Amino acid sequence: MSQQHNGESTVDEKIPATGFTLAIEEQHRVATSELEKAVAAHAVPSGELRLPHAISATLRNPQVDSKAVQDNLPGTKDKNDRATPSSTASSSESRVSTAALTPQVSVDGRGNTYPEGGLRAWLVVYGSFSGMTACFGLMNTIGAYQAYLSTHQLSHLDPSTIGWIFSLYTFMSFFCGIQIGPIFDAKGPRGLMIAGTVCLVGGVLGFAESTKLWHCILSFSLASGLGTSLIFTPAVSAIAHFFLLKRAAATGLATTGGSVGGIVFPLMLERLFSLVGYRWATRILAFIFLFQLVIANILIRSRLPPPPKGSLGSNIWPDWRIFRNITFVLTTAGVFFVEWALFVPLSYISSYALAQGISPTFSYQILAILNAGSFFGRWIPGYIADKLGRFNTMICTIFTCMISVLCLWLTCGSSANVIPQLIVFVLIFGFASGSNISLVPVCVGQLCDTEVFGRWYAGLYTVVSFGCLTGIPVAGSILSRDGGVYNGLIIFVAVSYAVGLACFIAARVGRVGWSWKAIF
Repeated sequence: MSQQHNGESTVDEKIPATGFTLAIEEQHRVATSELEKAVAAHAVPSGELRLPHAISATLRNPQVDSKAVQDNLPGTKDKNDRATPSSTASSSESRVSTAALTPQVSVDGRGNTYPEGGLRAWLVVYGSFSGMTACFGLMNTIGAYQAYLSTHQLSHLDPSTIGWIFSLYTFMSFFCGIQIGPIFDAKGPRGLMIAGTVCLVGGVLGFAESTKLWHCILSFSLASGLGTSLIFTPAVSAIAHFFLLKRAAATGLATTGGSVGGIVFPLMLERLFSLVGYRWATRILAFIFLFQLVIANILIRSRLPPPPKGSLGSNIWPDWRIFRNITFVLTTAGVFFVEWALFVPLSYISSYALAQGISPTFSYQILAILNAGSFFGRWIPGYIADKLGRFNTMICTIFTCMISVLCLWLTCGSSANVIPQLIVFVLIFGFASGSNISLVPVCVGQLCDTEVFGRWYAGLYTVVSFGCLTGIPVAGSILSRDGGVYNGLIIFVAVSYAVGLACFIAARVGRVGWSWKAIF
């Protein structure tokens, strides 16, 4: 049977929680008792339900009515969507109703059910997609603003100083989750989403009027950063309430919104800067965000009932005890170094292209090409991760990022074919780095219960936010020290990815050993 330690599970015998029906006749009382024990046990995060041999031997394939399934399954949903034992069974019946776990529903170790699809679940995914198109789309557009500000209103400042605008923005986007995550677990997403909409749209409108460094910091770094955090934390966490087995694929699909924004917005800004100027170009961007966020506010919702009063999940304050979990600590360290590296290419790839003598028009377009690769890199690895393991897939994509930086970006400046090689680099790097964001939530969800997912996910990114705060300025300082030569900056990115890779490998080995066949 299963054993639980700090929200984690181990497995003896696994039978998938979907794709089967359980029919028990004549021995209803004995079999029901066994099944309730199995549902009450903690299952592995991948959603596999552990059943005793006595029950697994009775598995058949009867034709059962779906309503009878829902009415008679021990451990089916009540009105609050939390699995509870069936209320009664008629003792006068000589033949009892059959019970089944439908292929559309999976059950976790605490008895919570997940529909794994359906209209309501996919509307939440679409709402998250819409919200991330705004907040992560803006995050993936900072390279366009970095290049523009450095040649226009802030041209008198060095790159490292301008970089603080965007590093503070990414810091705020992730750091504020330390409080937002627990509030989501206890209260749900509604108030957070409304506040995030006001902050993000208002911040971008203020950024349109900014002409000085401190203007940009107040409007973009602080206001827009807080808005981004208020939106993306519940947008990611809500998906975990509807999906267990398909969580990586659903989360990856939602995070493609950031790539869509990263493709469209830089190209749009590059065109609008010359047509209507910086101010109106940024205002138009804010109005697009408002439209996207209205959709997100309507569709994003939580599903599991609020945690009982007095429980850990009902506490809206951070709980640092989660860092007693060594696998979680190693995962946090890995994400820290990955994010330390990730935002450097996103911020400097357009400036790098300009430094190589590439036209300004194509220099903005190269960021859109990177995000086009990221679009597929956010969804496809998520689908693979549900099959082969979330940590396994993350390790492969981080390794690909490191190799592409060393073999393609580092050698690009000395290549006779700069533009073709740069395009190949941004496509490969974009695809591999897409999972740097989309797979982190499901890796965290593999280590904790859904009721406290927001707390764990936000706790991780609170630590990671300090990497986001320092990564871009450190890269800018290296660039200034080297007199505008990008080799040192590129090596910094590669080394950061190497350390992040080592941390994820250590987390995996600590849980499942060195076997490459282990799915984790």
